Amino acid sequence: MATDKFETSLMKLEEIVKRLENGSLTLEDSLKAFEEGVKHASFCSGRLEDAERRVEVLLKQKDGSLKKEPFESAGD
Repeated sequence: MATDKFETSLMKLEEIVKRLENGSLTLEDSLKAFEEGVKHASFCSGRLEDAERRVEVLLKQKDGSLKKEPFESAGD
């Protein structure tokens, strides 16, 4: 399931950040961890962008009916 991949990637990214913040990695290991982190961050960002494009907000009309409208973020 795609959600599982997102959650797994996000958890791995969090672990990488903790390891990098710890400061105990060698320079070479830090670079490898950073590269892996960039891949996970890119994957997660892409999944979130995909989800945002698919989100539709249901708004209740005065007559009780529901109206679908495309999601617009605060930055739009």
